[in-house]
Amino acid sequence: MTLVERSVAVSVIRANTVVGTPPLVPELSVHEAHEVNPIWSQLEAACGDSAMPPPFWAFPWPGGQALARYVLDHPEHVRGLRVLSLAAGGGLEAIAAMRAGAQRVCANDIDPWALVAAQENAALNEVEIEVEGTNVLEDDTPVRCHFDPQVILAGDVCYERTVAAQLLAWLRARAGEGRTVLLGGPARMFTPTQGIVQLATYRVPTLVDVEGVPEHTATVARVLPDENGP
Repeated sequence: MTLVERSVAVSVIRANTVVGTPPLVPELSVHEAHEVNPIWSQLEAACGDSAMPPPFWAFPWPGGQALARYVLDHPEHVRGLRVLSLAAGGGLEAIAAMRAGAQRVCANDIDPWALVAAQENAALNEVEIEVEGTNVLEDDTPVRCHFDPQVILAGDVCYERTVAAQLLAWLRARAGEGRTVLLGGPARMFTPTQGIVQLATYRVPTLVDVEGVPEHTATVARVLPDENGP
């Protein structure tokens, strides 16, 4: 942790979340919040920082749930392989990959709180994952984690136009290197409709306080290499 000691982070996470089961993945357990503002305020107080980003890791987002569900139902995509979960948040997809038989899994997120939450959630599910905080969009290397991944999972990364475009370009480049890249997300404005192969569609119950609606349609797709790439 860069903003607060890990032991403090664990205490704050445990005190301000409940252990629940995501609707689409009831066989997994996670520390989750049901409202944004209360846990956000507690994090700011713990860090003495009134400008902290929202605790996205405290919520099992629709795309992450869809991706986790798909991996559990189709373990052949990860079984025996090295997996990178990009923008992993609370680690739901990473945990699902380990449960599905992955050899090793690294959860990547630029929020240090997310990395602590992901490891706490992994412990709840009696699996071990690795964590890594590099911003892949600012790194010169194609993939930076503790190992060379064969599979990349990316859930709920298409929220903001510029970042979504950058991440999708990065993911297409990794697909062009021969890696399997699976993308999960609801039909948001910046979710791609071309250059992907749709694999599954799910109806995912959501928190109205977070999403504004009680349910989303989320898809899982395989990202194809850029036709103009190498």
